[in-house]
Amino acid sequence: MAPTSKPLDALVIGAGPAGIGTALALSAVDDLLVGVVDRGQIGQTFLDWPTKQTFLTPSFTGNGFGATDLNAVHPRTSPAFSLGADYLTGPQYAKYLRSVVKHFQVPVLSDTEVTAVEAAGDGFTVATSRGPVSARTVVWAGGEFSDRPDARLSGIGLADHSATPEAWEPRSGRVIVIGGYESGIDIACHHVEHGARVTVVDAGSPWDAGSGSDPSFRLAPRSRMRLDAAAATGRLTLTTAHASSIKRDGAEWIASLDNGTRIRADSRPIAATGFGPGLGPVSELFTLRRDGWPELDDDDQSTITPGLFLSGPAMRHGALKFCFIYKFRQRFAHVARVIGEAQGKDCSGLEEWRTAGMLTDDLSCCGVECAC
Repeated sequence: MAPTSKPLDALVIGAGPAGIGTALALSAVDDLLVGVVDRGQIGQTFLDWPTKQTFLTPSFTGNGFGATDLNAVHPRTSPAFSLGADYLTGPQYAKYLRSVVKHFQVPVLSDTEVTAVEAAGDGFTVATSRGPVSARTVVWAGGEFSDRPDARLSGIGLADHSATPEAWEPRSGRVIVIGGYESGIDIACHHVEHGARVTVVDAGSPWDAGSGSDPSFRLAPRSRMRLDAAAATGRLTLTTAHASSIKRDGAEWIASLDNGTRIRADSRPIAATGFGPGLGPVSELFTLRRDGWPELDDDDQSTITPGLFLSGPAMRHGALKFCFIYKFRQRFAHVARVIGEAQGKDCSGLEEWRTAGMLTDDLSCCGVECAC
């Protein structure tokens, strides 16, 4: 995408799966002028993933039978088909996104950082490192990976966040992982597999969550399988407690727990404490829910800034979390239709997305549990 003085109908900020997927859906709306900007490259978040980190959800090609690949961002694509892989690495998924952009000719301007977004009249003025961009609507798809809020415990600066390469480097001896959900179990199993003795600390004991079938609230099957294998080695300990502080003691690190226990490690503890909503320059244009996530209306639009939409894993509707690709992609076409219809455009091209099970406009159908 080249800079243009003509106002865009929709500007998408972020070229990850949420941004590219939303741009693809917007491009299916007749005569809609769309652009995408990203401060890095297409799929930059995945290029920044630690080398050993892989997807939790498998890719599998079933498009011809009406079963879209879980990690696809367009109904007629499949990472498994194009890459020949199931549990993708970050660079593999970035390659898939690049191939989708090329095939569908999505207009993307890389290496373009958005520094400010201002609502102006019936549209927005977006300040970027390449100059201002005007748009009638904006979709924020910046992702969460760069938003790593410090956990509320003393000495957190002595820990490595699980999203950093340092946390994945081979470690010997005793390792402490603070946080026991997906990222914590993932990195704990990684270090057990490399011979370390790992203690995972989490007051919520998410590894015991047995009610409900939603993987946003319980470990994925692959994580459970790896957890069982790690436990069988005798080198994994799961501790239900809250870590209150981290201290350095000579060549060791000590994590103090709220139950009075002190755990020693031979390397910096790993903080698998998750991410924030990652709103960056649009943070003032959203109100936040009590749980800290952005408040949205039924169309994934800011409740205080009309025309500003959210796409990606920070999406929440009530108790529903849209934090996996196969979840938040359900809303790409819905947002595209809302934007297109507001501008009087023909949105019939989006029916392909509905047929493929990638257009959800009735949120009451979400959250249905498995019977067995």
